[in-house]
Amino acid sequence: MRTAVVTGAGSGIGAAVAAALAADGCHVACLDLDGAAAAATAGRLAAASAHEVDVTDARAVEAAVADVEALTGRVDVAAACAGIEVHTTGYDVDLDVHARIHAVNVLGSLITARAAARRMRVHGEGGRIVLIGSINSQVALPGQIAYASSKGAVLMLGKALAVDFAPDAITVNVVGPGITDTPMSAVSLADPERSRRILERVPLGRPADPAEIAAAVAFLASPAASYVTGAFLPVDGGWLALG
Repeated sequence: MRTAVVTGAGSGIGAAVAAALAADGCHVACLDLDGAAAAATAGRLAAASAHEVDVTDARAVEAAVADVEALTGRVDVAAACAGIEVHTTGYDVDLDVHARIHAVNVLGSLITARAAARRMRVHGEGGRIVLIGSINSQVALPGQIAYASSKGAVLMLGKALAVDFAPDAITVNVVGPGITDTPMSAVSLADPERSRRILERVPLGRPADPAEIAAAVAFLASPAASYVTGAFLPVDGGWLALG
């Protein structure tokens, strides 16, 4: 049985990714800042464990991944799904908030990928790492100075890690969700006018279900994606096709 580590597994895309990887036969280690939410996700899966972890705490993440390896004997997949978003412009962005968003979205992704890759490298059988970027990895929208810049960094982080980890047969790819029906997007989707403006930009005319994002992650985490690394896979209903 393969072992997958999923951060942000307590809700939204992370919970959906945990479910998808479990359906593919993985033991899933569910990591989340909210320990109860991680336990709830793990409780719905056939083979899973829950770990209360702040992804910006490198020692805590390393310890959690070591615990997972001790439990299952291996780490094969890591999906860095933990992320936060705050709407703010370049005029009024709070620099502490900006730093926190980058710490979770960028540093947290690096810490997760590094911890998993170190274990994969020791076992010598390669591995799969998937980072969660965004359509905002490639395009900027008003009021997203912190979020868009963080997701742009995640995209380049994935490319750089793909190059560094390739000699050990560890692939690294970035999935770029568009607007997705998650708690993070709930406020925007609940506002009729804002929701209308957003969905007008989506050729498919609707938000993604988290399971649709998770399906892309599961593919990149699978043996079928063995020759895919350093890639950006948008799952955006056609948003980026509009240019």
